[in-house]
Amino acid sequence: MKYKAAFPSQYLQGKQLLQELPDLMKSFGSNGLLFGSSSIKEKLLPRFAPELPGQFRFELFNRECSQTEVKRLYDFIRQNNIDILAGIGGGKAIDTAKIAADLAGIPVIVVPTIASTDAPCSGCAVTYTTDGVFESVLYQKRNPAAVVVDMDVIAAAPTRFLIAGMGDALATWFEARSCHQTKSVNECGGLCTLTGLHLARLCYDTLLQYGVAAKTANEEHEVTPALNYVTEANILLSGIGFESGGLAAAHSVHNGLTAIPETHNYYHGEKVAFGVLTGLFLTDASQQEIEEVYAFCELIGLPTTLEQIGLDQTDPCDLLKAAEKVCAPGQPIHHEAGKITPEKVLGAMNLADAMGRERKQSDHKPEGIYS
Repeated sequence: MKYKAAFPSQYLQGKQLLQELPDLMKSFGSNGLLFGSSSIKEKLLPRFAPELPGQFRFELFNRECSQTEVKRLYDFIRQNNIDILAGIGGGKAIDTAKIAADLAGIPVIVVPTIASTDAPCSGCAVTYTTDGVFESVLYQKRNPAAVVVDMDVIAAAPTRFLIAGMGDALATWFEARSCHQTKSVNECGGLCTLTGLHLARLCYDTLLQYGVAAKTANEEHEVTPALNYVTEANILLSGIGFESGGLAAAHSVHNGLTAIPETHNYYHGEKVAFGVLTGLFLTDASQQEIEEVYAFCELIGLPTTLEQIGLDQTDPCDLLKAAEKVCAPGQPIHHEAGKITPEKVLGAMNLADAMGRERKQSDHKPEGIYS
């Protein structure tokens, strides 16, 4: 097995970058298409880049990255001879654009409007059913031609998105470490590279050092060094780290939790964060590491209990079904050491929840947005 790493061709992060998107798109093609939600077209672009909708045609995203939505966008691209696509918005809109562009054989520019996931930089994307249940991971032939992160847009977004992005990024180090230890395949089809492993560690260290300050800056809608660093961690470091390092328990737990409808109102990174805590118990992490991760989650407001992701009165049978989905063939939880079973996962989820509840009842913890 070869070592392999993958990267976007360009990564741009700074203030007022949306205004540079027309020239960037024209450097890749002559018939461009913008793809995003109605709120992107009607509220965000008029505020930050009013010239964009007038220069390019705009196709609306229909809420879910499903096979149906991908096919619809692909057909539009082919029928209108689109040669450069810009996906603007959150993770699901971005993933839909990446898959459709890959099928059509055209470059894609990714413009995240929130720092909530590490999807923008990667050459893979997640599809869901039309009801929002995890379906599959699809791999593209190449990573995005460019990723454009306008910090004015990120700073203006609700803080919960940034926090969810920190939850997604929190998993990067622990999953890359597991893949490195077990010599498991990463998300671009090779072994974990030192680049992927060390960028994953840098991602974790950046969150711990700057996470609280970045949250404060986002609450005040101010672009500060801390907000810049955490945005880079959420999008670039985590994106390269997970793809070139690999996935393991945390994202599998997320995928399993999507099978329970009560979790659908919670963001990807919020469920991934609980997956990180579950993984700590599943992999017999040290008490010091467990304390460090719980303290970070509590400080910035990530969920540490099942109740905080909508599962306060969940039927135990539903939780077991989720654990079974976590352990389905092909899930990255099998990159962890040893034999992983639904019973082990369910036990780890209950332990993670129990510690979260116990800490919430003590006097020393900070209160988060979920309290």
